[in-house]
Amino acid sequence: MKEFCFEGKLLKTEENRAAMRSPAALEEARGNQTVLESVCYLCDSEQNLYVKLGTIDGIIPKSEGALGAEEGRMKDIAFISKVGKPVQFVIREFVKDGADIMAICSRAAVQAQCRQQYIQALQPGDVLEVKVTHLDRFGAFVDVGAGLNSLIPIDMLSVSRIAHPRQRVSEGQVLRCVLKSKADGKLTLSLRELLGTWEENAAHFEAGQTVQGIVRSIENYGVFIELAPNLAGLAEYSDTVSTGQAVAVYIKSIIPEKMKIKLSIIDSFEPPEPTALEYYYTGAHMDAWRYSPDGCEKVIETVFTA
Repeated sequence: MKEFCFEGKLLKTEENRAAMRSPAALEEARGNQTVLESVCYLCDSEQNLYVKLGTIDGIIPKSEGALGAEEGRMKDIAFISKVGKPVQFVIREFVKDGADIMAICSRAAVQAQCRQQYIQALQPGDVLEVKVTHLDRFGAFVDVGAGLNSLIPIDMLSVSRIAHPRQRVSEGQVLRCVLKSKADGKLTLSLRELLGTWEENAAHFEAGQTVQGIVRSIENYGVFIELAPNLAGLAEYSDTVSTGQAVAVYIKSIIPEKMKIKLSIIDSFEPPEPTALEYYYTGAHMDAWRYSPDGCEKVIETVFTA
């Protein structure tokens, strides 16, 4: 299976730079249909995209700007939003532009190759590297390759519940995620299976410790406090804290057979900057994942099936 990558990953590679060092190198890249990457510096009134290829300019006609553009299935924002961002493309041909030479390029061709040679071969359980492109209240959209987007639903970003994806990830962030399902070429991705089981996360804590957490929800029976993206505990109800606030909590007990951590709120303060995600699974494929400890009555698991 040929691998493709999200837009932005090729930009500063030696191979990409070498392909743009001379007209001869560009001609070789055209002949080999090498996937190149450059930052789009202009989108004209007809939504054609312009890029720099070393000493010459390249143009990606609107019809070649994205898969589906030729059929008119892409909105103008799909092209306008590319200015200032890296795009992947192959060179179709070189043409004379007065005294200058211009490269005619295609981004849609790279996306078609990515879909046919990479995405179609993916199976549920495969682990991918992706880049967050934008956030919505229902999930995070990510570039799985060549600018093709898929969704990580908000409830798949972690076991600990969040009100908005921005509480877990940010635009431009590179993530590892797992392919949860695939239907008619549409991918649904998940992050939580890579962020550790209950036991793996709970192993970082002990009863008697005072640690930092984030208030995720306040119910009439208690306050749910996130200790890690895949681990939360419950403190007694308090009207002195608010959702999203950082708190210092005393760990009263850890009960694996019930997947419970009992907490007591000591203090509250402004939340810190988000920390990097810790991945507990580093393989390339998983068949199944069980979050719950052995012997726990409540079972949380994922089984990946085609």
